Amino acid sequence: MSGSRRRPAFGGAIYLTVMFGLGSYFTFAAVQGDYGLFRRIQAEAEAQDLLAERDQLARELADLTNKTRRLSDTYLDLDLLDERARTVLGLLRPDEIVIR
Repeated sequence: MSGSRRRPAFGGAIYLTVMFGLGSYFTFAAVQGDYGLFRRIQAEAEAQDLLAERDQLARELADLTNKTRRLSDTYLDLDLLDERARTVLGLLRPDEIVIR
C-alpha cells in the first residue's frame, strides 16, 4: 500500500465557509443583537437620562413639600401665602397700582 489517500479540498472549503458564516453571525449578534453592544450602550444612555429625570423630580418634590409645609396649619408663611394669592387669585392690596 503506497499510501495516503488525499481528502478532497471541497469538504475543507465547506467547513471553512460554515465556520466563517457562524463566526460572522455570532459577531453580528454580539454587536447589534437584542443583547448586543449597541443595545447595551443605548440602555446605559437611557439609564443616565432616567437618573437625571429622577433627580429633577426629587428636587421638584422637595420644593413642593417645602411649600406645602410652609402653607400648612402648623406653620404659616405669610409671605408665601401673599405670593400665592396674588399669583393664583390675582389679588392686590388696596394701595397698589396695576400697570399693564
